[in-house]
Amino acid sequence: MGDRIDLPASRRLEEQQGETYPRLVAIMQRLLAPDGCPWDREQSYASLRKYVLEEACEVIDAIDSGRPEALVDELGDLLLQVVFLGELARRDGKFGPDDVVHAIASKLVRRHPHVFGDVEVSGSEEVLTNWEEIKRGEYGDRGLLAGLPSSFPALARAQRLSDKVSKVGFDWPDARGSREKVTEELAELDRAVAGESQERIESELGDVLFALVNFARHQGVDAELALRKTADRFSGRFAHVEARVKEQHGGFPTDEKGKPTRGVPLETLDGYWNEAKERGL
Repeated sequence: MGDRIDLPASRRLEEQQGETYPRLVAIMQRLLAPDGCPWDREQSYASLRKYVLEEACEVIDAIDSGRPEALVDELGDLLLQVVFLGELARRDGKFGPDDVVHAIASKLVRRHPHVFGDVEVSGSEEVLTNWEEIKRGEYGDRGLLAGLPSSFPALARAQRLSDKVSKVGFDWPDARGSREKVTEELAELDRAVAGESQERIESELGDVLFALVNFARHQGVDAELALRKTADRFSGRFAHVEARVKEQHGGFPTDEKGKPTRGVPLETLDGYWNEAKERGL
């Protein structure tokens, strides 16, 4: 998280044009200059991957927090990565941040003919249909599942894959079929566990997760969001467990390296966990 920048809510877009983005680009160019920042100059496309992912995740956290000051900060950090990558590309003679902006602006105009052209639409569904048709015209028929990055979070990618193929009828007619598939895959996982083949267990466990994602889609549930919320609840409840262990036992025992180890009975930990649930954590 960087230093917070407070912008008056009354500042209109036209008052900021020509002043903010070029300034950011100029700062990045200065950092990458021969006498600029040594760390920035050492970076590459590959080294920035983790920061792009990290900042994108922090934007999501800021959205979920409902705090505008957090969102403006994290959006800035993500924008920095876009400009940083653009300037590295400029340095390599490929393209620059201005080309990135030009490309997305042109794409938005091209894919919104109902706004910037004479096309008429009846609603958002037709907008999405037109968008996909225009996209196919731009990239050719690359296949229904092309364009979904393999680096996408696994649950989110699985749900997008199943959603895309459902559009052409490759799907159960109702939620019942997707629920029965979960049961079927769980049975196959049990057989894999009995066979003690780690490779088979991994494969069948993946099938179970994919089947659960499909069931979630049929229920109108975002599987990624559902699991994130569960993980957040788990984190909050275990924080209570840790606090109670510290209060009643002086903390978890540690090994010779100072790492926490087992020592507090599971029954005791379960009791603290149930306390957390009763308190609505």
